[in-house]
Amino acid sequence: MASVEAAAEHERILREIESTDTNCIGPTLRSVYDGQEHGLFMEKLDARIRNHDREIEKMCNHHFQGFVDSITELLKVRGEALKLKSQVTETNRHLQEDGKQLMTSMEELQQCRVQQRNIASTIDKLTHCLPVLEMYSRLQEQMRDKRYYPALRTLEQLERTCLPRAGQYRFCSIMTQNIPKLRSQIRDTAMAQLRDFLESIRKHSDKIGETAMRQAQLQRSLDSSVPAHPRPLLGRRGRRGPSVTTETEGAVTQNGGSPFSEQDSGILDEDEEDEVPGAQELVDFSPVYRCFHIYTVLGLHDEFENYYRKQRRKQARLVLQPHSNMHETLEGYRRYFNQIVGFFVVEDHVLHTTQGLVNRAYVEELWELALSKITAALRTHSSYCDDPDLVLDLKNLIVIFADTLQGYGFPVSQLFDMLLEMREQYSEILLKRWNITFRQALDQDNFSPIPVSTEEEFRHYASLFPLHDPELEKMPFPKKLPFSEFVPKVYCQLKEFIYACLKYSEDLHLSSTEVDDMIRKSTNLLLTRTLSHCLQYGIKKKNVGLAELVQVIINSTHLEHSCGFLEEFISNITNVPLDTVSATRLYGPSTFKDASHAAEAEIYASLNAKIDQFLQLADYDWLAPAPGGGASEVSDYLIDLIAFLRSTFSVFTNLPGKVAQTACMSACKHISTSLLQLLLDPELRQVSLGALHQLHSDVKECESFARAGPVAGFQGDTLLLAFSDLRQLLDLFTQWDWSTYLADYGKPGCKYLRVNPHTALTLLEKMRETGKKNMILAQLRKTDRDRQKLIDTVIKQLRNLISQQ
Repeated sequence: MASVEAAAEHERILREIESTDTNCIGPTLRSVYDGQEHGLFMEKLDARIRNHDREIEKMCNHHFQGFVDSITELLKVRGEALKLKSQVTETNRHLQEDGKQLMTSMEELQQCRVQQRNIASTIDKLTHCLPVLEMYSRLQEQMRDKRYYPALRTLEQLERTCLPRAGQYRFCSIMTQNIPKLRSQIRDTAMAQLRDFLESIRKHSDKIGETAMRQAQLQRSLDSSVPAHPRPLLGRRGRRGPSVTTETEGAVTQNGGSPFSEQDSGILDEDEEDEVPGAQELVDFSPVYRCFHIYTVLGLHDEFENYYRKQRRKQARLVLQPHSNMHETLEGYRRYFNQIVGFFVVEDHVLHTTQGLVNRAYVEELWELALSKITAALRTHSSYCDDPDLVLDLKNLIVIFADTLQGYGFPVSQLFDMLLEMREQYSEILLKRWNITFRQALDQDNFSPIPVSTEEEFRHYASLFPLHDPELEKMPFPKKLPFSEFVPKVYCQLKEFIYACLKYSEDLHLSSTEVDDMIRKSTNLLLTRTLSHCLQYGIKKKNVGLAELVQVIINSTHLEHSCGFLEEFISNITNVPLDTVSATRLYGPSTFKDASHAAEAEIYASLNAKIDQFLQLADYDWLAPAPGGGASEVSDYLIDLIAFLRSTFSVFTNLPGKVAQTACMSACKHISTSLLQLLLDPELRQVSLGALHQLHSDVKECESFARAGPVAGFQGDTLLLAFSDLRQLLDLFTQWDWSTYLADYGKPGCKYLRVNPHTALTLLEKMRETGKKNMILAQLRKTDRDRQKLIDTVIKQLRNLISQQ
């Protein structure tokens, strides 16, 4: 069984050897040697080889005759081939000899054709190269002449058209390599010129603004002189015909897509006579146009726009930063405004002469920033100013500044709002200055009526102050005006103040009613605060006598009557009728009435103080014995006091009657009250009947003074009522009429109605103390003892009366 399997395996291996490529026979033979029957396999392999050899031999024997026949035919053909070769060689020799001349001619023709082609090619190449060289030469010339925008156009044409046509040459490659460098050089040069331009307009902003504001001022003067003509926009002469700004040899016309135009440029025409030069005459704008074109051609429009706007914003911040001492002089404000106006005139010019470099939104954004900075700076610096003339000049300068920028289309309402705010500050500064003026007038016043010797002097004062007194006019010269120099001075200063307020309200675009209201409110402040305080100062200051206070009242009365003329004066200068419903009334009458009242109170206080000085000289002997017969003599101090009062009240003749009467009544009441206080002084413990008789004589003298009528206007014995309390009290004690007092007390028509039980009790107790002392000294005389008992009895009755009340 094993031998059968081995034989089958060997057969399979032999078939694989016969059918397999010799390169892959190695594994098959390895399988033979791995087995144990390789000897038997070698025998079968030899048998298979012998079998194939026999088959090969049979095949060769079968085809041998055909092979012999083929060799025989081949030998016959070789002879014919030799003959043919000999004939071909001979034919070729003849052909070569015959074509040698033709070949020479053909070579000459070929050489001519090559030369002709080379010449044509050279001409063609030169045709493409010469424009490149010419254009490059022109480019170098333009670069030397600093005509960068045409150079950039030449460079663009060279790169896009000429160089691609020229081909690949060394000089072309050098030019191609230099093109970016030339572009960078042009761009850097244009940028350098732009920086110089920015620096130039930074330096010239002051001059540009000055000329623009001068133009606005001139325009305003023309408008005021010819009000019927409509007012054009400042800085712009309307829209001129379409114009194009070009550059030599390279600028693109408007039809060709120029990025800018000068329509409505905001620059004055050079041929206009008597015109202030504009920004174009002061600054060369060509660098910004050139750089704008160059960057646009280079495709860097956005980069240039951002750079320009960024630099201008930086310059705007510098321009809007005021100097620390700007508030000291008007010139500082003028330089500040000139720079701002110059900046925005340039921006307005660039806006209207370029397309896309700046736009209206960008300019308005800058203006909004500037407006906030300007108003903040002006509020801060103007607050330091205390000179009304400087504030007024500043206001006029701000108005010109606002009108100038409004002419260029910038909204300036905030500036006028700020001017209205400054009006309050201006009013405060005016009030401070007029406060000094009023005080100087008050300090320099002699508080005496003004003497007038001639008609000319009278008319002079009548022109200064509205004096309408027919009786005074009829009086012969020399005569005296009732008021002092203070009155016409104050009246003139009030008119000057009104003029000062009117000056500020000019050109603020306010209606007549608003101007009138502003002036009246400011005048009211001047009257109620400044003038009122000055009058109070004049009344309260030291060393002001009664005569001066009387003159103050007379002055205040005349000034009070002049308020109607002041209101009429304001109406005349503002053209607003006085009877307008919204018209503010002046508070002058109340102000001067308050001053009069204060002076009256001061007169009363001064009189009382003077009376107190006389009363301090009173030297009563409170323990004086009762007079033997007749009345006691009047005290010396009281005689002097009455003489003083008579002389004083003689000065009151020019005062309003009520004031003089009140002063006289106040003085009499004060004398009566002071004498009563002397009696009731707690430190005075003893009072004799003799002292009361002395006081009774003094009071009689006072009553005699009151009865004589020191001041006209009192009816009957009205002035005597000031002494009635003291009179009834002294009558009660000197007449010792206690039975009547106690019996009639509380009845409406009793004799001693004004005697208070408390007062009577206090005085009676002081008399009892005196009686006790006298009884000790007089060894208890019967009359004194009886009087003392009577005093004790009356005291008890008074106490019972008080307890019943």
